[in-house]
Amino acid sequence: MNWRLSFRVLLGLTVLVGFTACLTISNLDIPNLTIGGSSDKIDESTVISGLKEALEIGTRNAVNFLSIYNGFYDNPEVKIILPEELEKVDTALRKIGLAKKMDDFEASMNHAAEEATVLAADIFVDAITNMNFSDAWGILNGSDDAATRYLEYNYRMDLYKEFLPVVKNTMDNVGLTQIYKRILDKYNSIPLIEKKQYDLDVYISNKALDALFLIVEREEKAIRVDPRARVTDLLKKVFK
Repeated sequence: MNWRLSFRVLLGLTVLVGFTACLTISNLDIPNLTIGGSSDKIDESTVISGLKEALEIGTRNAVNFLSIYNGFYDNPEVKIILPEELEKVDTALRKIGLAKKMDDFEASMNHAAEEATVLAADIFVDAITNMNFSDAWGILNGSDDAATRYLEYNYRMDLYKEFLPVVKNTMDNVGLTQIYKRILDKYNSIPLIEKKQYDLDVYISNKALDALFLIVEREEKAIRVDPRARVTDLLKKVFK
């Protein structure tokens, strides 16, 4: 090998080593993060803090919205009515003069959901506190309902386990269980009618959860798309 060829080989190796080193340094560096297409740089801790604050505000608003008196009953979108399987029961009993009883029964179901919804606040706080950066970053860059779906997928069962005994206790305390039994007994006593039984505690608990995640989703979308919903400086910084 002559000296010109040796020099070219040495030069090529030097360039290759330098290029590899640059790649290694680049891969080790944490990139500056941008939110929503903004050119402003933002660090990781701000990203996760902003998302957690958004979730805390959104979930708290949802719980407060639904847990007030008649929070379910006065809202047609989330009002809990008798399940489809019991529609014939409702219709038949109203025809024999029990319309007021059925209205009171329906109102009591919704009040049971109100009582249970209060419990969601602490569970949501724990979920948000334990969220890691990977989850937070994925949510922030996900769909408009990414946070809601994350909470529902990971914590709906925890919420259900808390809701169910509260719904049952509330129904028992207001005499709803006894009323429900009498309603079914009255219906089942009608000649030539198909007998009905239904686990109303499970139904009310799941309807309450459906409503809760619906309102959480609405709160999340508002923060993402509506500047007026970003009520803190941190939210204004992270969601642009």
